[in-house]
Amino acid sequence: MVKLLSKAQPAQASQALGEEGSVAVASQWQLMWWKFRKNHMAIIGLVVAILYYLLAIFAEFGAPKSVDFYDAEYVYAPPQQIQFFNEGRFEPFVYGLKYERDPLSLRQLWEVDEETRIPLGIFVKGEPYKLLGVFSSDIHLFGTVEPDAPFFLLGADRNGRDLLSRIIFSARISLTVGLVGVFASLVIGVLVGGVSGLFGGLIDVVIQRLIEIVNSVPNLPLMMAFAAIVPPGTPAVQVYLLVTLILAMFSWTGMARVVRGRFLALREEDFILAARLDGVRTRRLITRHMLPSFLSHIVASITIAIPYMILSETGLSFLGLGLRPPTVSWGVLLRDANRISVLKDFPWLLWPAPAVIIFVVAMNFVGNGLRDAADPYAT
Repeated sequence: MVKLLSKAQPAQASQALGEEGSVAVASQWQLMWWKFRKNHMAIIGLVVAILYYLLAIFAEFGAPKSVDFYDAEYVYAPPQQIQFFNEGRFEPFVYGLKYERDPLSLRQLWEVDEETRIPLGIFVKGEPYKLLGVFSSDIHLFGTVEPDAPFFLLGADRNGRDLLSRIIFSARISLTVGLVGVFASLVIGVLVGGVSGLFGGLIDVVIQRLIEIVNSVPNLPLMMAFAAIVPPGTPAVQVYLLVTLILAMFSWTGMARVVRGRFLALREEDFILAARLDGVRTRRLITRHMLPSFLSHIVASITIAIPYMILSETGLSFLGLGLRPPTVSWGVLLRDANRISVLKDFPWLLWPAPAVIIFVVAMNFVGNGLRDAADPYAT
């Protein structure tokens, strides 16, 4: 027993020394990743966010129907529940739908047609499309084996359009609005905050008073005012860019203050003074010496800011002041569910809301994990 312990102790000691040695020579990003992967909720949130963005990028492949598909016979068709077993065998299918006219209101009354079974499959043929605008194909991730068979997993809207497909295509717009808006606010915040923290003095005072003025104005009413200025006939691309710029205008102040605080702390460090004495220009001093030293904090701040951007775009579009049809976003889809009478009869039109909630919660988990991991030596 004594011999076994004497053999085990050196192994444990060498393993501990190996871990300490690897930490001592690890880069900032390695330390950040080691701390981040211990946060299980952050990892789950990262996987969910990656799946969202993959679906957004390859929406033509991931959606059962195209964004313009409609079937006038299936207006407000209810969701079809997937049945996984057919007579004891694993053969996924959905029952068909049929309707009758209410003699008084003339409204369609839908019911399940159990005599009609529509088989489902993966990698099935459907509507032709161009993936990423380049590759022609007609293969979809999942759908009906028969391309023309009705399939509305999350129901249909007032024009007979598949709601699931439109949610997937809407992710492309809503998610990219968040990324582009955060990038624009990042550029403004780094430039303004960097100038404020690096030079100080009167410049710092003026910039800080400007930030306080911007923060003192209520964001939502002012965003609504700017969005209302956009003419109704403006092309969708221009509306997209204008909404993105409006969101960036009211979100750069937080990043500017973070950058300013870090620059104030760094400008007196020895390596910054050495770079100045060596004749390094101001632009290179900021981009090559100061920003990389707290880049992990910037990444964490960006991750936390993306959900705010997406919620802001969704809110503006829901109010009719952001993106407008025929552009599809989560906010545009939710506009169809802004009436109590619609929600009473067609509650499945609220399905875009859970899509927004799941992504925002996932990104918050990722942002919190990155924020904690940005300080790898914290307990």
